[in-house]
Amino acid sequence: MSSSKWFAPMKMVLPIILGAAIYAFGLLYFIIPNQLMEGGVTGVTVLLNYAFSIPPALSTLVLNIPLFLLGWKILGGKQMVYTGVGIGSLTFFLWLFEKWINAGWISPFQTERDYILAALYAGVTLGAGLGVVFRFGGTTGGSDIIARICNRKFGWSMGQVILGIDIIIIGASLFFIPRERILYTFVAVFISSKVIDFIQEGAYAAKAFTIISDHAPEIADLITVEMERGVTLIPAIGAYSKQAKHMAYCVVARHEIRRLNEIVKSIDPRAFVIINDVHDVLGEGFKES
Repeated sequence: MSSSKWFAPMKMVLPIILGAAIYAFGLLYFIIPNQLMEGGVTGVTVLLNYAFSIPPALSTLVLNIPLFLLGWKILGGKQMVYTGVGIGSLTFFLWLFEKWINAGWISPFQTERDYILAALYAGVTLGAGLGVVFRFGGTTGGSDIIARICNRKFGWSMGQVILGIDIIIIGASLFFIPRERILYTFVAVFISSKVIDFIQEGAYAAKAFTIISDHAPEIADLITVEMERGVTLIPAIGAYSKQAKHMAYCVVARHEIRRLNEIVKSIDPRAFVIINDVHDVLGEGFKES
């Protein structure tokens, strides 16, 4: 196999491995030392650690193997390849970091006062790890596999299935950890979800302008000349006036918003302008794919 054929899958695999490492670190450095919780099957491994002192790496592997095999049978091998990478990487790094902690090479963040600090950093770390894994097409197994299977077999919403699993697991943790730790866990879960969204959508944000005007072609020409941005003209008909007109659609960087508004107003002060957030813009003038 040529080097170029190896390079493409490695561009996906290496970030998944990195994301799994970050996630495993957050779990052992912030979550478990402070008796916080996590959702999904990872939450089960945390509960097993609290209740029976079972190493997270062992329970993660044992719980995910049957789910992975079931997912491979129902969903197909193509969808499960990167999930396998995620599960294997997570198991390895949980084992490795636990060894380093036991050897005294890593000192976990453990507190009796600043649980909000532990929850915030846990959310950021876990969210960053999962965000990288998800962005490159992988998962860490667990409830994601269950959700995919339920969606395929029964048409259930993946989000609702994952939410239901999280509620059951976090609810079960009330038997093992104090209630206030559950509340701190919700803080960590909320922060984690926001960080995942941020990484999934991309750190680069731009603005999309939809300009509805009788002078849309003139506005488009001026944007093209003065800002060197591409503009798309879309034919439209006014529902009230029944008159044919154009909509101009353009994506610009955030620092160009004021200039584009000035161009629009200079030609048509009555133009109807819609501005939307866009993420991860690919193409000429932005980020190359």
